[in-house]
Amino acid sequence: MIGRPKRVIWVLAALVLASFACVLLCPFVGMDPIPFDVVFGFRELPANAHAIFWQVRVPRVCTSFLVGAGLATCGMAFQAMFRNPLATPFTLGVAGGASLGAALYVWLGLSFSLLSISGVSVFAFVGALGSISLVYGLTRLRHGFSTATLLLAGIAVNLFSSSLIMLIQYLSDMAGAFAILHWLMGGVSTMGYDRLLGLAPLVATGILILFAMTHELNLMSVGEELAISRGVDVRRVKHILFLATSICVGGVVAVCGPIGFVGMMVPHMCRLLVGSNHRYLLPTTCLFGGVFLTLCDTLARVLIAPAEIPVGIITSVLGGPFFIWMLVRAPASMARLGRNT
Repeated sequence: MIGRPKRVIWVLAALVLASFACVLLCPFVGMDPIPFDVVFGFRELPANAHAIFWQVRVPRVCTSFLVGAGLATCGMAFQAMFRNPLATPFTLGVAGGASLGAALYVWLGLSFSLLSISGVSVFAFVGALGSISLVYGLTRLRHGFSTATLLLAGIAVNLFSSSLIMLIQYLSDMAGAFAILHWLMGGVSTMGYDRLLGLAPLVATGILILFAMTHELNLMSVGEELAISRGVDVRRVKHILFLATSICVGGVVAVCGPIGFVGMMVPHMCRLLVGSNHRYLLPTTCLFGGVFLTLCDTLARVLIAPAEIPVGIITSVLGGPFFIWMLVRAPASMARLGRNT
């Protein structure tokens, strides 16, 4: 049920503590665990221990938390906007466009950076914006701005991008094909403070806009007719949600590649905890998503150490069974998604 403030307070308090614990403790975990006293200078180890902790693990953990929070929050918004429990942040073709941009970068053999941002991220972000513009343009060909048209346009762009990516992989040499495949797996293994600082404004902007629109999300998750009857400018709200989520997800995919299933799984888990009122669901989803992806990335670092598994594989392995579970119980989940606030 919705409107359980005491339970919500306890859940949010637990997630805040879990978030701090993840961000503070996960950098100490890795192929070679780093003791607390070494980090704070009470005991000496090899000189590179401090560099590994502060220059590699800390920005990686912060980035994974930020990416998880952004993907989960945008997934929640997509499920409310489309009234579909299986909607994900990649529904509008953002992942396909970004992946196509990255594939083109590798295939063309380019090597450059722009304002400390790698060329592959630049190409991926341009590809994401291109797919967003194409989806929006396709919806403008018809009168209105229906979610059905938006969904179909996103699927079409994603499929077209996937076809071009397969063609580029076929035309690439072995090294290029492997580089494209590795990027498509999604991961945060090469993060640094520059990428973290470049990604943070995009994700924060998207999340803050969604925070300001929880009332509209509640009404739209019930139905557009009800939202219109309550004075909501549905067309304007869709434009804002479309822009906010696309910028956030586009930035994430450009930096980390497509990390799937986070935006589908986390919102449903959080609905089981606090209900469907987006006033409570949004902060819960944001924190839960950050903790979830941080733990997945930590597992990816230690599971087959000294090698690493891209975190996108971990989330996909978890997301596959969850997706099947959602398909089995989709009617009940849809009812919960559309329950009145």
